Amino acid sequence: MNEKKDNKKKIPIFAYYIILLAIVLIICYTMLPKLMEPEEKEISFSEFVTMIKNDEADEVEVNSTQYILKPKDFDTSNIYYVTGNINNDFHESTSLLTLLDEKGIKYDSPIVSSSVWTDIFLVYILPTLLTLGLIIILMRSMSKRMGGGVMSFGKNTAKIYAEKSTGKLFSDVAGQDEAKQNLVEIIDFLNNPGKYTAIGAKLPKGALLVGPPGTGKTLLAKAVAGEAKVPFFSLSGSEFVEMFVGMGAARVRDLFKQAVENAPCIVFIDEIDAIGKSRDNSISSNDEREQTLNQLLAEMDGFDSSKGVVILAATNRPEVLDKALLRPGRFDRRIIVDLPDQKGRVDILKVHARDVLMEPDVDFEVVARATPGASGADLENIINESALRAVRAGKQRVSQQELDEAIEVIIAGEEKKNRVMSDEEKRIVAYHETGHALVTSLLTHTEPVHKITIIPRTSGTLGYVMHVAKKEKVLLTKKEILEEITILTGGRASEQIVFDSVTTGASNDIERATEMARNMITTYGMSDKFGFVNWQKKNSLYLTDTKTMNCAESTFAGIDEETKVIISGCYADAVNILKEHRNTLDKIASVLYDRENLTGEEFIELFRELEPDVTINRAEGDA
Repeated sequence: MNEKKDNKKKIPIFAYYIILLAIVLIICYTMLPKLMEPEEKEISFSEFVTMIKNDEADEVEVNSTQYILKPKDFDTSNIYYVTGNINNDFHESTSLLTLLDEKGIKYDSPIVSSSVWTDIFLVYILPTLLTLGLIIILMRSMSKRMGGGVMSFGKNTAKIYAEKSTGKLFSDVAGQDEAKQNLVEIIDFLNNPGKYTAIGAKLPKGALLVGPPGTGKTLLAKAVAGEAKVPFFSLSGSEFVEMFVGMGAARVRDLFKQAVENAPCIVFIDEIDAIGKSRDNSISSNDEREQTLNQLLAEMDGFDSSKGVVILAATNRPEVLDKALLRPGRFDRRIIVDLPDQKGRVDILKVHARDVLMEPDVDFEVVARATPGASGADLENIINESALRAVRAGKQRVSQQELDEAIEVIIAGEEKKNRVMSDEEKRIVAYHETGHALVTSLLTHTEPVHKITIIPRTSGTLGYVMHVAKKEKVLLTKKEILEEITILTGGRASEQIVFDSVTTGASNDIERATEMARNMITTYGMSDKFGFVNWQKKNSLYLTDTKTMNCAESTFAGIDEETKVIISGCYADAVNILKEHRNTLDKIASVLYDRENLTGEEFIELFRELEPDVTINRAEGDA
């Protein structure tokens, strides 16, 4: 079904501004002359005669009701004088006419020639009409920008996307096979409802897409519309919330009315938590949002799903949604759109790289292993960043080098080439990063070193060690977490051994190590002292990583002590490892100081030259 075309010619917006300018000019043209008219001053008849005798008059108008005198200094004063006709008949005022003749003053032509009706039209009627026209044009212009007329506050502003408009199919969505499988059934029902109704099956009224930001929830909804070849209504939850109470509910009614008229169709509400928050907390209640939610619940109960109207909604805050919204009969299915696994990341990279010129030897597996936890949006950003860097370097195709650089830019920011460190600071950073790399390589359950650098980055880091996983892990053992904490303490341990002092460079390492040790105790139940108990609650499933402790103060203090014991033990292990390989630490740190960058292969070669009999942890494919 194609979009409905509006055959009416739309007036371009600049035409309204031209009309407004013309109205303003007309008002100025008509009003300014009236504002510039001379002032009328009333005087007595004796004063009037005195001014004539003193040769102060230039012209005089004589009529049946009054005498008007135009003075000689009229050009500067802009004032004319008026007095009443004491004889009520200017023909009888022969003495005045004789005086005017003696002084040679003209009195035949009128001085003021405007009529009362002209004044009324120019001063009152014309400005009023022009002002009303100006208001109407402004309101029409504003209503077009806001998507409706002045009296259409409750009208729906949803855009109807047809298949050609969305331009998305399931082939454009990668890394979400389970989510696509759940949606395929809905598409098939919309296209072939007979085989479902024949057995008595009903189409799910709604499906809720739940997942972290950037995982492709909106893209999936557009792909559903493209595959089903039905009209696609797309709105954001915030579009329902208006200043005036009741407008959101009216907009919901209008939306479902349009949907039923265009059935079969799909209605997609993005960020539904904007209107669907739980009503349990009355303190933070909002009348407009609650009325909108109530209307949405009523509409979802009222329409017949057999007509082919499917509601898709997306959120990354499912824990705040109202329970009435999630019950069967409204949103029958909850489809998890989670972060992709390693295979999914490879597929996503290939999808986004389809329109980008790539070198034949580009390995997306390496990129996928280096970006655990990356969303589809992050991976798209990496592909685009690598293309931009290739153009900047004057290349015709994107190589593996640009992809690796793009990963570093996304993770740590751009290189700060104008940042100058002193030789002593640079030496400290070299030992710090070498300490991390050595501990990583000499432990058993760790990810191999991919790159070591001591070039400062815009994220604030002065250097870092980049790892690439051999394979993606779903579960972590207690031993693996302890080794990760040991790696994080390796930088500080290296500083302590070599310089007998420590710096502020380990602040991020300390933060991460503390969080991992605390999670071992409070979340994973890996502490012998505190056992198989959860002591903290996660506040948000997909957005923030903030947690709230759920224990007594004495237990909290004990958790702090146990955290300190775990980290201290790991720190002691790191110190022992580096002391045992002190000569290797010095040599590799010296090379890193000179080169500023070392790849994983170069690091392994240096280590093997120095300690050929020691087996180290290395990446797959390394000789």
